[in-house]
Amino acid sequence: MSRVHLHAAFCLATFLPSCAIAQSLGATGTTAQNEAARAPSASSTGSVPSNRTRSTFHIYNPAGKITQVRVTAPPQTIPSVVWPSENSELPSERVNTPLNQIYFGKEWVPPLPHPEAILTDPFGWNTWLRDRGVAIMMDTTNEFSGAITSPTPGYGLRQGSSNAGQYSLENDIDWEKLANVRGFSTHALVVGRYGIPASRMFGDNLNPSSEIYGAGGNVVVHLVYAYAEETIAKGRVDLAGGRIPFLNDFSSSPLYCTFQNNAFCGNPKASSDNLSHSSYPDASWAFRVRTRPTISTYIQTGVYFAQAGIYGNTQYRTGFKFNGADIHGEAIPVEAGWEPLFGKDKLPGHYKVGYAFDNAPHKDNYYDRNGQPYVISGLPARVLNYSWSAWALADQMVLRHHVRGNTDAGLILMGGMYANSPRTQLRGQQYFAGLLDSGFWPSRPLDTIGINFSYVRVSKTATQTERLQALYGMPLMGGSLTPQTFGEVLEAIYRIHVMRGVTFAPDFQYFFRPGAQKALKDAAMLGFKSHIQFF
Repeated sequence: MSRVHLHAAFCLATFLPSCAIAQSLGATGTTAQNEAARAPSASSTGSVPSNRTRSTFHIYNPAGKITQVRVTAPPQTIPSVVWPSENSELPSERVNTPLNQIYFGKEWVPPLPHPEAILTDPFGWNTWLRDRGVAIMMDTTNEFSGAITSPTPGYGLRQGSSNAGQYSLENDIDWEKLANVRGFSTHALVVGRYGIPASRMFGDNLNPSSEIYGAGGNVVVHLVYAYAEETIAKGRVDLAGGRIPFLNDFSSSPLYCTFQNNAFCGNPKASSDNLSHSSYPDASWAFRVRTRPTISTYIQTGVYFAQAGIYGNTQYRTGFKFNGADIHGEAIPVEAGWEPLFGKDKLPGHYKVGYAFDNAPHKDNYYDRNGQPYVISGLPARVLNYSWSAWALADQMVLRHHVRGNTDAGLILMGGMYANSPRTQLRGQQYFAGLLDSGFWPSRPLDTIGINFSYVRVSKTATQTERLQALYGMPLMGGSLTPQTFGEVLEAIYRIHVMRGVTFAPDFQYFFRPGAQKALKDAAMLGFKSHIQFF
């Protein structure tokens, strides 16, 4: 039995008890929510057992009326949920949100995303569709950046600017509402992309200055994902299967795409080094299961089938080729998270740790099949059918701004690390830290300022190979100009809420040792990120 199968058996053995607990708790939670839903008809003057606390909170009413009632239950509020302000930004966030922050009503399917948009309800079609469980959203994102410093002479580099962008169309269907299929929903997204990151012009190939580029480009329509989801016991258990990007659900956060640089936006950039970890806008056949043993904790795992050439044109230019002819392995991730609310201001935090392993073929960074440096021997690099990654990510609101117009206003600190197998991946480690502050300016409650710093360490075996290649006058394995060691990038962004559905964010980026190359001088860039949500 292979190591991957042993790991899979271990994960299954540890996960199934949690799933059973979640099912049991889910029945209790469902009963509690149903009792809360019936609370308006109950008397508010009944006796209260001594071991319970009488509390007051708001109960949702579909007619729009808020009724204040007294219930005999431990104090627990259900605040309103504000989904990410853009579509194509991780629909799984609906099931990532702690259960005490979601109102399911009589359904098991979480509320569909409903971002702020320019066209709220033209001709009433949006309301008509959503009343029947169908959500259709369209947006566009554009990212411009240009170098304000001259490049290092002697390497054929230049000072320039570029633009990259994407338009997307998303469809989410609540089949419980549409066809009375309990807990069932489907999700699909298509995009079109254009442009390249300007940071390549001055020699950086590790931290692209624009995260929207490549993969979905040069075609009018590119399928990002299409999958079905079954939510059980009002979020206690969640199952998903279909074409799913690995990194949509693991080591991810919607906070990261406040920024523009690819070191932060989407996932820590080191996460996409392993090609068996499919990354937006490309997906692989997959099955994922998540359970919540408690309201504020979760554990999830899944199987993602690794596919050769996942970012190439042959199979993935349009994303609509569903055959499995190029599947050559499986990746199995496990992630556990804690998402508490602290203090009287209910300051949200998200803490997660994860590990992933796979049995797809990977080229060794340094050795050939005989255990010698392949640069010297001239033989092909050794093929390893095993690789791993590990991560720890955290964000915590430390101060809430009580301003009108933004219930999520506050100062958030965040940080994390990502580690890869040094034998198979270029980026050995990545560390980052930053902050986001929205609503700090009461007259601009929806504006957000962000600062983030990332450090990337190139795998030592990759560095050794690049040094040998430079010595022998060969092209370097990382596509760099000189041997790579470590590099850093600092980004500062101010996102302006222009009007309903429109944001514009001036952006500054500073690259220390571009592309982790000591020979290249630091570079600075100015640009902007704009977003328009049409409906």
